[in-house]
Amino acid sequence: MSETTRRDDTMPPDEVAARRDDDELFVLDVRNEDDYEEWHVEGSRNLPIYDQLLEKEFSGLEAALDELPAEREIAVVCVAGVTSARAAEFLRERGYDARSMADGMNGWARVHVPYETETPGVVQVVRPGTGCVSYLVHDAGEGVVVDPSLYVDEYREVAAERDVKIVGAVDTHAHADHVSGGRPMADDLGVPYYLHAEDAGELDGYTPIADGETIPVGDSELTVHHTPGHTPGSVSLTWGDALLSGDTLFLRSVGRPDLEGSDETDVRAAAAALFESLRELAHLPAETAVYPGHFDDEERRPLASTLGDLAATNELFGMDGRDEFVEAIVEGLSEEPANFNEIKAINWGKRPLDDDAGDLELGPNNCAAN
Repeated sequence: MSETTRRDDTMPPDEVAARRDDDELFVLDVRNEDDYEEWHVEGSRNLPIYDQLLEKEFSGLEAALDELPAEREIAVVCVAGVTSARAAEFLRERGYDARSMADGMNGWARVHVPYETETPGVVQVVRPGTGCVSYLVHDAGEGVVVDPSLYVDEYREVAAERDVKIVGAVDTHAHADHVSGGRPMADDLGVPYYLHAEDAGELDGYTPIADGETIPVGDSELTVHHTPGHTPGSVSLTWGDALLSGDTLFLRSVGRPDLEGSDETDVRAAAAALFESLRELAHLPAETAVYPGHFDDEERRPLASTLGDLAATNELFGMDGRDEFVEAIVEGLSEEPANFNEIKAINWGKRPLDDDAGDLELGPNNCAAN
């Protein structure tokens, strides 16, 4: 078989993302089972033959041919698009309409999907491969990007499509799960980079924001609410009757408070601070639209709820007792995000931002408390 792959024999990850609800597309993941269980395209099927494909051995794939849908398109997924290209070619030679997903899961991690929301001036940008959510907030032709990823050009495109000029970037906190694009975006465009001072680490050249201050956006503004707990400098932002809650409040959980210090005393103190922050947010009107910084699945597109609904459906947000909340947090913590110490070091300015930084954030998101 040829080691080269024609352009029309690959499927861009953006196309796979756009066709997640398409019954005509079947996604076949050929990575090893452990890798698949840790992180995969939602709705895909795993056939763990990666090691065989590395050796150009196709017996496992041939044995599974009867299990593959001959009437559907097949997108084959691996780590970086090499072994999946071999599998896709093998399938095409046997009459299947198969293509390799370009760049594999590495490419999947870079997909950004924008959604218009019901809140005027708020565009939600979802990374289905990582669970990260960012926003373009705009008014009167100007926009500020909230929690941008490292892939700055994605936001340039979203802004350009709406005839919006980006005038600022803001991080709701010092991220531990993905490398921030806030500083590169600000440097590239010559605009302010906003961050709470308690999360700035060794950074310089940023614009500090504090509770009650505002960030101008066209003829409107974002209002800053200091909501510590996930990190000491975590903030949430209100835009009219909407709340961009960062990693303080999610739709099904809340931000984990153990990424600054894993000592149980520190975790309990941070969890208590998070409880108080959530109580402050609960004072906002019940109809406030909530736009979080992460998701655990994409059942809702765009990803949104209201504070009133979350008070009834999000168990942690709905808790009235601080002690009960702290115990639930401590007992329910999930595995830490991959490479979180290295990612934090970059976002705090303690480690340089190099060309390999994006590799650190490959994998599942684990920023929720449980």
